[in-house]
Amino acid sequence: MTNFTIVDLEQAKAKLAAWNERFDEYTGNNPDKYQADIRSARERVREIELALKDAGVIPKTEHEKLEDTLDRTFPNARSKEIVEYEGQKYRRHFMPLERSRSRKSVTVWGKSWAKVQD
Repeated sequence: MTNFTIVDLEQAKAKLAAWNERFDEYTGNNPDKYQADIRSARERVREIELALKDAGVIPKTEHEKLEDTLDRTFPNARSKEIVEYEGQKYRRHFMPLERSRSRKSVTVWGKSWAKVQD
């Protein structure tokens, strides 16, 4: 794993913002213009941010710490599966982080845990 710094994250966010600005200012007739670059820049920001949080450079929220613990404890949990941890129930949830340009398929999935109210 590569060691990232806060500067790397700031540069990646600036690059993403620049690609988004280019796309917003584009007046041509190609709706896919810059989309590959934007997707790559988003993935890079997510990668660096996750690495910095895992290294402890950026502090994780309490919910992120809980999700890490649940992920380690229940690594094979399926979507909508309910598990019990320390007397509380949690539901596994998957959601699309990024979709294809046509919006018909998901290209990147995210996952989270939500507390279940009894």
